[in-house]
Amino acid sequence: MEMDKLVSLCKRRGFLFQSSEIYGGLNGFWDYGPLGVELKRNVKESWWRDMISGHNDRSTIPGAPSAYEMSGLDSTIIMHPQIWKCSGHYDLFHDFMVDCRETKRRFRHDQVCGRWVKRGDQRVFVAAEEGEQQEEVIQKQALKFFQLRNKDAEQLQWDGPVVSLTTLDSFEAVLGPDAKTVGTLTPPREFNLMFKTFVGALSGEEGAAYLRPETAQGIFVNFKNVVDSTRMRIPFGIAQIGKSFRNEITPRNFTFRSREFEQMEIEFFCHPTQSPAWYQYWRDRRYRWYTDLGLSSDRLRLRDHHTEELSHYSTGTADIEYAFPFLPAGSFGELEGIAHRGDFDLRSHMEGKLDPHTRPLEVEKDAHGQPRWRGSGKDLSYRDDLTNERFVPHVIEPSAGADRATLAFLCEAYCEDEAPDDSGQLQTRVVLKLHPRLAPVKAAIFPLVKKDGMPELADEIYGELKRSFNVFYDEKGAVGRRYRRQDEAGTPYCITVDGQSLKDRTVTIRDRDTLEQVRVKIEDCTSLLRDRVT
Repeated sequence: MEMDKLVSLCKRRGFLFQSSEIYGGLNGFWDYGPLGVELKRNVKESWWRDMISGHNDRSTIPGAPSAYEMSGLDSTIIMHPQIWKCSGHYDLFHDFMVDCRETKRRFRHDQVCGRWVKRGDQRVFVAAEEGEQQEEVIQKQALKFFQLRNKDAEQLQWDGPVVSLTTLDSFEAVLGPDAKTVGTLTPPREFNLMFKTFVGALSGEEGAAYLRPETAQGIFVNFKNVVDSTRMRIPFGIAQIGKSFRNEITPRNFTFRSREFEQMEIEFFCHPTQSPAWYQYWRDRRYRWYTDLGLSSDRLRLRDHHTEELSHYSTGTADIEYAFPFLPAGSFGELEGIAHRGDFDLRSHMEGKLDPHTRPLEVEKDAHGQPRWRGSGKDLSYRDDLTNERFVPHVIEPSAGADRATLAFLCEAYCEDEAPDDSGQLQTRVVLKLHPRLAPVKAAIFPLVKKDGMPELADEIYGELKRSFNVFYDEKGAVGRRYRRQDEAGTPYCITVDGQSLKDRTVTIRDRDTLEQVRVKIEDCTSLLRDRVT
């Protein structure tokens, strides 16, 4: 599937628009249109239903080490700035960036790749941003630099494969992306990803605060509040869906890497001795969720992090990854991470903790005179009321991106096949084969013609179905064209009122994927749709 076709469809059908488009757009920000907002809402509601409100918390869940409960939370986007110092974001949440002195462009250090090439006595590392056609871009850049035509490409002597810019010790021989001369890239430097703002009338450091870069910390700092107010017993999970903000150096690949995005996160609290089993449970359960909603296992993988990839607090992390079409062949992009975070977060907010990689602005001394982060001083441990054991729970964190999940479902659903038109001739159609639970519109209702009482009966059906589902009424154009419009929107079923409907109150229901058409009674439409789309 070509990504530009999906991007075009998303704008044409009202799934996604560039933010502030009439003013030239704002890079890294996207608006969801009428169909897109419904699709993303369905993704979030399916996650919430399947993970939080819909499971049976009164018995052992299949595959779970024991019974558990789930609860929700909605914390604020701006929180006390000390939270981000204790969590490590203030000191550690950064990427390395490089600037090009010639083109004035900025790049993430780890998102630039290149290849060594030689012609005559000159050897150059030709760089390009990572992407689907990076090798073609690198060759084109090399030909331009050496003032060669395509037919002279054999004069280029390539030395080794495409590698990341991070593998180089010096940029003296690097030809930056779109640059004309070598050596224009600056050394990499840190760039903090948090958006800074100010609270109240004070605009100095006294009023400084940050838009949250993740929703997780809002859960950790409310751990005690949730325990006291719900009386839930460990093991249990607290879930949250909400906006997060990261000032990405180079947002890219449609909505895959944005500066404003939405997360679906669970912090699952358990006894330290049970945490390895719960980690295994959640990594497997979250993978199944994607396949159950239609992502192909051929393009989905569950990858365990190598030891050198793990965060300093993690004893195990696995990523659920999808082969997005904008990535090079064989490459995968992260959809969700499942991390075994141990007791790092609760302890950090409770008592503070020394980390050799941080440079905290505010520190205090421990009993041995060593510096540490200043924690809240609150007791965030848990006491088991049955055994009277007190401990700091371990945490398993399944953290998913709502925008990335929505994009993956769109990529998976996009399809081009053949279907008969109004004259019976086969024509190519574009169709989004979304899972019925995720489809923005569940059914479209058509009168075959705009006369003979058909619009009135179709409107009656529309009104009845609208009570339970998001449905669409359309009487404009030939029925075949109306089918095509709904196929592009991902609508799984079309209901057509025709002459026979006026005689026996039956309608034709057409299946989007199989194109099968069956007659059903009008009074059975609601129950039939409920069985198929929920």
